[in-house]
Amino acid sequence: MDLRKLKTLIDLVSESNISELEITETEGKVRIVKGGTAAPVQYVQTVPAAAPAIGVAPAGAIAASAAPAAPAVEAAPVGHAIKSPMVGTFYRSSSPGAPAFVEIGSQVKEGDTVCIIEAMKILNEIEADKAGTVTQILGENGQAVEYGQPLFIIE
Repeated sequence: MDLRKLKTLIDLVSESNISELEITETEGKVRIVKGGTAAPVQYVQTVPAAAPAIGVAPAGAIAASAAPAAPAVEAAPVGHAIKSPMVGTFYRSSSPGAPAFVEIGSQVKEGDTVCIIEAMKILNEIEADKAGTVTQILGENGQAVEYGQPLFIIE
């Protein structure tokens, strides 16, 4: 079971009036029991015999391990961020064989197309909202993007 899914289940139990939740899937079984201050979680993996099972741990320990390890110091991007105006799939070019709309170092003018976001089978051209030089490309081709997620940094 995915750690993000496990964290979501823990949050659901802690925010609800239920005191116990047990879910069985093909890859394992999870049982969450709400207790005093921390909800113990028991996760038993049944598919791979060689993989060790995770025992009972406090909810805080699971939540801490569910977050991906971040770099020690992550500097905030300097410059203007072009953000996604919608949820969808990010594409750097108009078709798989075509060159990307912009590369690092490309000069863009306000209104230039910088990428495409596909949402509900509709291809939406995303335009630069400021003129400048592309210094960072934050989106991966074919990656799902969220509303407001930075895609490019322009200086």
